[in-house]
Amino acid sequence: MTAKVVVACGSGVATSQTVASKVSRLLKEAKVDADVQAVDLKSVDRHLADAAAYITIVRENKPRSVPVINGIAFLTGMGQDQELTKLIEAIKSSGSN
Repeated sequence: MTAKVVVACGSGVATSQTVASKVSRLLKEAKVDADVQAVDLKSVDRHLADAAAYITIVRENKPRSVPVINGIAFLTGMGQDQELTKLIEAIKSSGSN
C-alpha cells in the first residue's frame, strides 16, 4: 500500500510544491513507495486523516495525529538526512509501506 505524505505551506502552491517534489524524489531513490501531496495550511487537518506523516514548512505548536517532519530541512538541505530518516521510519511505522 502506498503511504500518503502531506506537505503544507501557506498557499499550497509554492514552497510546499517544491518540498513535495524533492521529498518524492528522495523517497523514490530510497525505494519507499509514497504519494507526497502539497496542500495549503487551511486544509491540512482534512488531509492528515489517512497520512503516514506531515511535513510542515511553518513552525506551529498544534499537536498532530501523525509524525511531524521539518520541511525547512528539505528546502535548505541542512538536517535533510535526519529528517528523511525520520520520514522513512514514520512511513514504515504506519504500515503503509
